[in-house]
Amino acid sequence: MTAAVTTAPGLASRLVNGILAIKPLANLAKHQARQMMIKRAERIGVPWTKEVRKLQARDWTQELAQVQNPQISYPEYYLRPFHAYEHGNLSWQAAFELEVAANTVHAGIWPNAGAKGDAQLRQSYHNILTAQIPHPPQDILDLACGVGLSTFALQEVYSQSQITGLDLSPYFLAVANYRAQQRQANINWLHAAAESTGLPDASFNLVSIFLMCHELPQSVTRKIFAEMRRVLCPGGHLAIMDMNPQSEIYKKMPPYILTLLKSTEPYLDEYFALDIEQALVEAGFQVPTITRNTPRHRTVIAQVSG
Repeated sequence: MTAAVTTAPGLASRLVNGILAIKPLANLAKHQARQMMIKRAERIGVPWTKEVRKLQARDWTQELAQVQNPQISYPEYYLRPFHAYEHGNLSWQAAFELEVAANTVHAGIWPNAGAKGDAQLRQSYHNILTAQIPHPPQDILDLACGVGLSTFALQEVYSQSQITGLDLSPYFLAVANYRAQQRQANINWLHAAAESTGLPDASFNLVSIFLMCHELPQSVTRKIFAEMRRVLCPGGHLAIMDMNPQSEIYKKMPPYILTLLKSTEPYLDEYFALDIEQALVEAGFQVPTITRNTPRHRTVIAQVSG
């Protein structure tokens, strides 16, 4: 079990924040971070350029129309640049590159994992899920599902469950919808905000959040926890897999690498300072279990009383 981090950013982190407050330097850091990732991808066997060009060549009109909610209002925090994209997740480029980026970023979690690191990360999470939640949930909500990587992985584990994938980016959902058609997978895709889903009360047995909380302001994270408490059935579970602020990897990260990381993650300080256990209890959950599932990630599971 790991404890939550509640301290303010350290000296190195504050220096990095000062650098990133200077826009030309922030733009340079984002450019460098992006170029490093693409070069690394090609070096370890992730065909970044080829896969992105393949997706760019398609006409996405139909897939986008099938999933987009034209009435949606995007919150301010979601309109900020992050992940080195000027428009954040509200762009085709972000959607086309999400899968290759995940394969690249997670290649370094374990020695010699290479492009299989992402699959191993998801498996480490599912091992904890199935151990702590022995009965397969009937209805699952995959929150911030992106292009469906986490959704399809959940479907493999819980093949008899009804699964809904929710995301705020219609571009991500369009790619997820396309991938579902390729797989002949029956997934319900929902274009909505995680803090205001519009879903019925007590309609899910499991809500899974995979690598989302570090991308949010604390105030939004707390609203999402309250919303998940509302949509979960009595006895249901909220499972969160994300960066582990207690990891020695982050504590010992060189300032140059920290600068590149924070240039693409504007809310990282808020996430690292969040007492996630307390936030979940305040939202109405039982005290969660917190389990380390990789050298730099943790899985948090909280249950609704009843």
